[in-house]
Amino acid sequence: MFPAPETLVVLLAAFAAGLVDAIVGGGGLIQAPALFSFYPAVQPATLLGTSKFAGVFGTASAAVRYSRRVGLPWALLGPLALLVMLTAALGAVVATRVPAQVFRPIVPALLVVVTAYLLRHREIGVTHAPRVLAGGARALAVALIAAIGFYDGFFGPGTGSFLMIVFVRLYGFDFLHAAGSARVLNVATNLAALGWFAAHDAVIWELGLAMAACNIAGAMAGTRLAFRGGNRFVRRAFIAIVVGLILRTSWTAFVR
Repeated sequence: MFPAPETLVVLLAAFAAGLVDAIVGGGGLIQAPALFSFYPAVQPATLLGTSKFAGVFGTASAAVRYSRRVGLPWALLGPLALLVMLTAALGAVVATRVPAQVFRPIVPALLVVVTAYLLRHREIGVTHAPRVLAGGARALAVALIAAIGFYDGFFGPGTGSFLMIVFVRLYGFDFLHAAGSARVLNVATNLAALGWFAAHDAVIWELGLAMAACNIAGAMAGTRLAFRGGNRFVRRAFIAIVVGLILRTSWTAFVR
């Protein structure tokens, strides 16, 4: 259906996206632009749906590998996954009525705050000391995660990174547990968005399946790197990729 050279580049982008996503998130900023660059004649919704379809498989693969290696708090993540599915679906609905340009400038600003916080608190995320939240702290954490789910359905870049910082800062997770937990919630938000795209026949299934295979391969490589490097490696990778997200989202918001 598509020219072979362009498809090969998109599949390589899907592998890179799976690798990056498995470590800190942000793979969508590699995969989606590749689709838009090489298939300009295809409807944007169809390209986004195809990207979401492939991303679900890679993110789910990474979540499974994290759960086997570090163990994840399923009693906490189960209800949160249901919550973000609802808010992501709501975000997808709102996205059809409100232009994303309204919110584009906010994203790089939030990412700058996240980076500055991590650079100032070098010890955060290195030790796994999970906290049981109650009262106002619990309400804040749930509200932030719900808002991130809505954001993923509405716009999306940096969702995994935002989720990780919530788990590290509020729940006391180290970066490996935060990465695994964020992947679980990312699967939920992607499934919610994918349901909308599939219902509107906005997925190229053949291309999506090929990309999914590459996404899974990338996720396997990414989780292997994360486990081998440990928390300090994931922390450094997190900061480096968030800086890349800042540059990319700033370009989208203020230049292009």
